[in-house]
Amino acid sequence: MSLRQALEAKRFAITAEIGPFKGTDTSEIAELAELFHGKVDAVNVTDQQSSVMRLGSLAACHLLREKGLDPVLQVTCRDRNRLALQSDLLSAAALGIENVLALTGDYPSLGDHPQAKPVYDLDSVQLLWLISRLNQGYDMAGNELRGKPSFFPGAVVNPGADTAAAMELQLVKMEKKVAMGAKFFQTQAVYDLKAFEKFIKRVSWLGVPILAGIIPIKSAKMARYMNENVSGVNVPEALIERMEKATDKAREGVQIAAELIRELKGMCQGVHIMAIGWEKKVPAVLEASGLAA
Repeated sequence: MSLRQALEAKRFAITAEIGPFKGTDTSEIAELAELFHGKVDAVNVTDQQSSVMRLGSLAACHLLREKGLDPVLQVTCRDRNRLALQSDLLSAAALGIENVLALTGDYPSLGDHPQAKPVYDLDSVQLLWLISRLNQGYDMAGNELRGKPSFFPGAVVNPGADTAAAMELQLVKMEKKVAMGAKFFQTQAVYDLKAFEKFIKRVSWLGVPILAGIIPIKSAKMARYMNENVSGVNVPEALIERMEKATDKAREGVQIAAELIRELKGMCQGVHIMAIGWEKKVPAVLEASGLAA
């Protein structure tokens, strides 16, 4: 079952995420494809995540599709103007890739090529409009396409914005993204369940599926780093203490992720697992959460 089919059927959806390596070695993509097969509804492929140059999302998505998985093409506006964005999207459609996650993208100064010039010809809201336009059979200039795609576009939202003003901005942008055609949302990592439940109640009127982000905690140090440096992420002190006391950090991190998933299952339409180096532990997380096939 594809991601689109799972969400349209209102089934609790599971997506995972991989980040291609810097180079042409695709052996891990093949290995993870085999590992994820039958366990997740779709697999996101990051697009130069954190502005670090890597193998492209489009190529990796094509490889995943050849292995029988439903890929989610992440597309950032940072590196392409509207010509390149449209061309890459049409290329994806020609390869049978339908899921697209629209992102504005981190600034290049944060990555490994800080001298790179940012493009940002469009932002993520405009990119969603562009995707809808392509689905209608026209390019951004109004020219008719010879064959049109059938994209299933998604977007991101941060449900843990730490100020009232920041939360209002997230809600306004989310509403705009829905208006421009977003069919699903994947969120920043969720650890504070009460705050997430409050967020869900505020946006339920939009009627768009939301997949809560899950990042397994590897250590107390990682949790504190996210609290200090990742906007909108709040790992409760109780979870940090559990990681400090655990003798088997990996097992405890998997267990915490599984517990979060079990709690979130009644709040949203799915989860998006961003394992960040722990991709091979995704099946264990799903088994511990009761979601394993």
